[in-house]
Amino acid sequence: MWRFIADVVLRTQAVAQQVGLGGSDCQFVALLGVHGPLTAGRLAELSGLTTGTVTGVLDRLEKAGYARRVRDATDRRKVLVTPVPEAMETLAEHHRAHSEHLDAVLHRRDAAQLQVIADFLAELCAPGSSSGSRERGNGTTVSSGS
Repeated sequence: MWRFIADVVLRTQAVAQQVGLGGSDCQFVALLGVHGPLTAGRLAELSGLTTGTVTGVLDRLEKAGYARRVRDATDRRKVLVTPVPEAMETLAEHHRAHSEHLDAVLHRRDAAQLQVIADFLAELCAPGSSSGSRERGNGTTVSSGS
């Protein structure tokens, strides 16, 4: 498992360097790709980073053309961070070979095996299991310094 995690981190870091982003920047783009538009506060919750640190990451992503801040259409007080589709496609191109390999590996599994894999990954990503943050007894998130 550690070898797999290290491989993912190193691949992500290599792509980040190729497109001129930092590692945290690339992870935020991934969060936006998975969840869609999010508030800065929600990104802070998901990442375990402070809102001040998140603001710095978002400033860099906006300057680099990977994200935009837009007012929520239903609540104009709220600002959503949205991924820029063209930039997401650029990142997808850099990940294309790895994505094709992943597709090939998954296609060799049957539905039952895929369900076991999905359950395993969901359990690893369950609330309270986030690497980089931990829950205090009062429900607040504390950064572990990552």
